[in-house]
Amino acid sequence: MGSHCLSELLNLFQLLQSSNTICHDYLCIYLNVTSDDHHGKPQLRPSVITFPWQRRPSAGRQKRDWVIPPINVPENSRGPFPQMLVRIRSDQDRDIQIRYSITGAGADQPPNEVYSIDPVAGKMFVTRPLDREERSSYHLRAHAVDMNGNKVENPIDLYIYVIDMNDNRPEFRNQVYNGSVNEGTRPGTYVMSLTANDADDDTTANGMVRYRILSQSPHSPIPNMFTINSETGDIVTMAAGLDREKVSQYTIIVQATDMEGNLNFGLSNTATALISVTDVNDNPPEFTSKTFSGEVPENRVNIVVANLTVTDLDKPHTRNWNAVYRIVSGDPSGHFIVRTNPVTNDGMVTVVRPVDYEMNRAFMLKVVVSNQEDLASDIQSSLQSTAGVTISVVDVNEAPFFPSNPKVVRFEEGVPAGTTLTTFAATDPDRFVHQMVRYSKLNDPASWLSINVTNGQIVTTDVLDRESVFVKNNVYEATFLAADNGSPSTTGTGTLQIYLIDVNDNAPALVPREAQICERLRSHSNANGNSINITASDADADPNVGPFIFELPTHPPSIRRNWTVSRLNGDYAQLRLRIQHLDAGVYDVPVVVSDSGNPPLSSRSVIKVKACPCDEHGDCTVAGAVAAAGLGTGAIIAILICIIILLILVLIFVGWIKRREKERQTKQLLIDPEDDVRDNILKYDEEGGGEEDQDYDLSQLQQPESLEHIISKASGVRRVDERPAVAEAQYPTRPTLPHPGDIGDFIHEGLRAADNDPTAPPYDSLLVFDYEGSGSTAGSVSSLDSSSTGDQDYDYLDDWGPRFKKLADMYGSGGDD
Repeated sequence: MGSHCLSELLNLFQLLQSSNTICHDYLCIYLNVTSDDHHGKPQLRPSVITFPWQRRPSAGRQKRDWVIPPINVPENSRGPFPQMLVRIRSDQDRDIQIRYSITGAGADQPPNEVYSIDPVAGKMFVTRPLDREERSSYHLRAHAVDMNGNKVENPIDLYIYVIDMNDNRPEFRNQVYNGSVNEGTRPGTYVMSLTANDADDDTTANGMVRYRILSQSPHSPIPNMFTINSETGDIVTMAAGLDREKVSQYTIIVQATDMEGNLNFGLSNTATALISVTDVNDNPPEFTSKTFSGEVPENRVNIVVANLTVTDLDKPHTRNWNAVYRIVSGDPSGHFIVRTNPVTNDGMVTVVRPVDYEMNRAFMLKVVVSNQEDLASDIQSSLQSTAGVTISVVDVNEAPFFPSNPKVVRFEEGVPAGTTLTTFAATDPDRFVHQMVRYSKLNDPASWLSINVTNGQIVTTDVLDRESVFVKNNVYEATFLAADNGSPSTTGTGTLQIYLIDVNDNAPALVPREAQICERLRSHSNANGNSINITASDADADPNVGPFIFELPTHPPSIRRNWTVSRLNGDYAQLRLRIQHLDAGVYDVPVVVSDSGNPPLSSRSVIKVKACPCDEHGDCTVAGAVAAAGLGTGAIIAILICIIILLILVLIFVGWIKRREKERQTKQLLIDPEDDVRDNILKYDEEGGGEEDQDYDLSQLQQPESLEHIISKASGVRRVDERPAVAEAQYPTRPTLPHPGDIGDFIHEGLRAADNDPTAPPYDSLLVFDYEGSGSTAGSVSSLDSSSTGDQDYDYLDDWGPRFKKLADMYGSGGDD
């Protein structure tokens, strides 16, 4: 068996060399040796595939199935198409007619019709160029059936692989890449990474990409500051010397090539890498000059007196560039600070506390400057930059000032006019310039003081009174001005406070000045009605006030016979009636009050005491109070009658006013009352016009043309104080030339004005006499109506009084026909 197989293989190899044909039993594969491979190596392509036969009756053994090798088809073939790939045949095609077909993706499934087969000859074709990047392999099945569709052979699996060709360039995702690296970094520092994708097979050289740097711009400090990893695309620094202040950005052109970077056979593409050099604080700020100068007026604050300039090579408006200034010496009192100008980075020397020319004529400041960010650790730098600043103080005319302000002096009240109180002098701070100071009053509320113009001596011009309204809490306050003769002149203000010591110059006064007492002495339980509590008021202050002494004078003697005073405490006493009965009336009771001053002051005050009858509670009655006032019984009755009459008159007047208001609201005239004919008719209507006027229906006047709603109602006079619920009345058409004696036009115009006026009176005042002209279906409403067709005599209207004068003028003989 082994020798047989060996001989079979030897024969197969010989046949391959001679006729390029392999036959085994009933399966024959015809091979073609080609050199289409891109490596130039020959490939074996099956030309004929014969179905393996199964067990046959005449044979004594079963044929083995073969494993069909894959079919390799190069992509992007130029044709011509259809291009034959293999031929499939069954060894039974000698006996019967066979029909061949293929199924699977690329045949009868998407993508459809990529492959086709000749159903009779069994030749399989590719119909168009293949693209490995779209689909890299196909799995088809070949079928053999007879003319009746019966399966003759088992299906054969066909695997077709698309052979990759280098037809795609490497593609960068972006055309421009941005990266950054700190200046001063060491060689080998990672910067950024660039990668390109190749759609070809990355397991072959077609998809293997390699990178290289084509150019660097600028070339400073050397042309090869960066290098790139050929396989990963990582860019790193190659040399030291990156300096942002010299080169802030590099432009790198990177090339990606497939075929493992073979420039002869590979395809290439390029991209741009922009590498920004990031700033680090490797340059300290430096003053542009070692000395600066400025000047400041004294007593001024928040002004810039000097400007310090610096240079810094780092990136502007960053922490590496922003300057910070400090005054390290020359200003122990803290008069100055240095602020940073955020735009120019200059230092602005600013006054924060006022300076005094008389104390310091100049300042020598020492200022250092640094950055907000500390210098880089590997930067070798000198000490901080330092500069000297000379600030000259400019003298200005300062206002005089009062050393003691306010100044307080103490005096007893009542000092006479012309008394010198004090010298209120001001000091001129301008010691190096001799100037004169003049004084004047600014505010002296009571005009009690005067001041010497040259030396500031204060003299009284009136008596100082502690009890004056201008004295608050024992203090009188006045303000004065001190002005120098400088250029320009300046003034200072000073306040003088005079504390007035109280003297006993005000006698006490009795309180109250009026009181009531019962005319009869009551029992002890009602003793309050026979006594009066009194006290005293004193404008002075302690100790010139209480305790007070109350006593009755010796003259006239009747005072002490009828009255007595007893002390309750230091400030209060009680005045009591000594006798059992006192006639009702008003009595003047003098009382002498003395204070506790040294010497004491006394005053004689009179209390008007009203003696009146009292009730059982000791309270003075009203009648008694009136009697006590000195009025008799007749006078009291007269007063009461006058009060009652006055109240009646007020009630009558109020009622009349309300009646007039009601009439005005009920009958608002549209015209002047003298010309208002409607008002006259209403008056007549209220008084009645005779027996023949008693049975008319006033409702007829509201709808002169449309009466169906009235005819349908029950008989009787319906209300006319409400607006009709029916449609608006259509009044009769007026004649072309109105009758001169017809007053219907007047009433019609009044009705229209009332309907359009929301403040018009109720409807009955106008609707009753809505219309009286021709065409009215209503009967006569007054004795003025006449059945005569001729002229009517209206002269009798003259006898009805002035309210019918207008009708007499319109219809009488005196009027026009």
